[in-house]
Amino acid sequence: MARSNKERTEATRLALIEAARRLFVEKGYAETATPDIVAEAGVTRGALYHHFEDKKALFRAVLEREGEAVAAHIESVALEGASPRAALLLGASAYFDAMATPGRTRLLLLEAPAVLGLESVVAIDRENAEGTLRAGLADFLGAGANAATLEALTEMLSAAFDRAAIAIETGADRKTYEGAIADLIDGLVRE
Repeated sequence: MARSNKERTEATRLALIEAARRLFVEKGYAETATPDIVAEAGVTRGALYHHFEDKKALFRAVLEREGEAVAAHIESVALEGASPRAALLLGASAYFDAMATPGRTRLLLLEAPAVLGLESVVAIDRENAEGTLRAGLADFLGAGANAATLEALTEMLSAAFDRAAIAIETGADRKTYEGAIADLIDGLVRE
């Protein structure tokens, strides 16, 4: 059965993203050349530039896919019936599970800011996992939460999750960091 042009186009695009991801993880962005990517993907250089403006655009596509995978994993955690606090803690654990995928921490938290700049990385995160965190914090803090405070807390807690993921990636005890995240969350509620 012959594939349609749309299917072939999507298959080529996906092959480029997957090949680029492997090479970016293995060598880093700076050391990965476009000829290496097209050879790994088994496509022509013309196919690369048909789908992506340049290597940076391909890198962004890799990051967007990674961000979507993290968000999907967090959202797949069963939260029905969980208290807002429990939901946040389950979400945190799911985030650490998702970030344990080999190469993901390096791509999203180390390489991405250096290559794309902080503003672009924040935008990718905002479109993905950060939205789930914001909703969880809003539930946890209740209806009286100030919008500006909620935004600031979301950004700061997101940064704490990222720092924890980097520490865990480099060998720190995950349970210690999950406990610290729980302490941070518990500290958000004033008596």
